[in-house]
Amino acid sequence: MSSEELFPQPKAADTPLRDLVELTPPRQVALGALGRAKAAAAQRGYRPGDPARRRPLVPVAVGTAGPGARDPQLIGSTVSGLLDQLGGPSDQVAGVLKHRWSELVGPQVAEHCEYVSFEGGALTLRAHSTSWATQLKFLAPAMLGRFAADLGDGIVLEITVLNPGGPRFKTGPKRVAGRGERDTFR
Repeated sequence: MSSEELFPQPKAADTPLRDLVELTPPRQVALGALGRAKAAAAQRGYRPGDPARRRPLVPVAVGTAGPGARDPQLIGSTVSGLLDQLGGPSDQVAGVLKHRWSELVGPQVAEHCEYVSFEGGALTLRAHSTSWATQLKFLAPAMLGRFAADLGDGIVLEITVLNPGGPRFKTGPKRVAGRGERDTFR
């Protein structure tokens, strides 16, 4: 008998890969992956020991009777919770203000002023004349109360009234020499 018959050579399929190729030790691979993850976290501003930045949409109460966080929820409350997590409902409120403007402020006031913007609790509107701008400044507390009742307390915190932005007569082909604009109090 030959030595090959007594001691057969293992085939490549029977030999483990670690015997055929020199591999990096698993511990070294894991440490490298951990180092890359730490570097990526540091680049994003996370530091070891910082509390988690994520919070659940609805707190879960275990062992209580009645509706819970894991029950089906209404779409309005779910979207409101999501908007709160993403930085506030200002875009949603701005859409409601634009869409329901005449309903919220009343038809007479809506006829004489227009919605301009809503950012960070500050509503900005533009009056059509200086007399309406003055009147709207006096009506601001009543409007804040109305917005608190219709949209929710603490949503609209401040109202800024802009004066009418009329045309400028200082340049152009139809320029008239004289005192210039009226009814703009600039």
